[in-house]
Amino acid sequence: MRRTSSILRSRRNSKVWLAATAVLAALALGPVAAQTNAPILTIDQERLVSETRLGASIQQDIENRAQELAAENKTIENDLIAEEQELTTKRTELPAEEFRVLADAFDTKVQRLRDEQDEKERALNRMQEEARSQLLVEAANIISEIVRARGALLVIDRRDVFLSAGSIDITDEAIQRINEARSEPEE
Repeated sequence: MRRTSSILRSRRNSKVWLAATAVLAALALGPVAAQTNAPILTIDQERLVSETRLGASIQQDIENRAQELAAENKTIENDLIAEEQELTTKRTELPAEEFRVLADAFDTKVQRLRDEQDEKERALNRMQEEARSQLLVEAANIISEIVRARGALLVIDRRDVFLSAGSIDITDEAIQRINEARSEPEE
């Protein structure tokens, strides 16, 4: 009983501490929120990838390839089910040794196909990560311009921030500038 009450007290204290910390942080960030120049900026990388035209195009291409792979997997699955049913029918017609050879060949084929399809899925995941990285590399110059214009020293991912002033988030501005840069004719 004593242990339970101390746990409850501890949870209550941590909630009070968390609330107090949030209030103090909000008060401390008040002047920062009013500033246009902040030493630390945040960016939402997920939004940057999904909401830029280039990112959306990449996402759509990956999604199309994933759907193609899913359709291919379904076709392979249906073919294997039919082949397995045929093999099951042959089981009663063939001597055990002959059936075992066919069953082993089928198992080998299934494993090979599974490995091939798994590799295709891994390749698709790698392609998605590489495309995301390339987009972020292309965005780096634009983000650097925003950082210099705001006199900032650091940009961190918004997901790594517990509490911040909205004025330090540069995601919308970065998305707009990236989209504008991609729509300009290339020389």
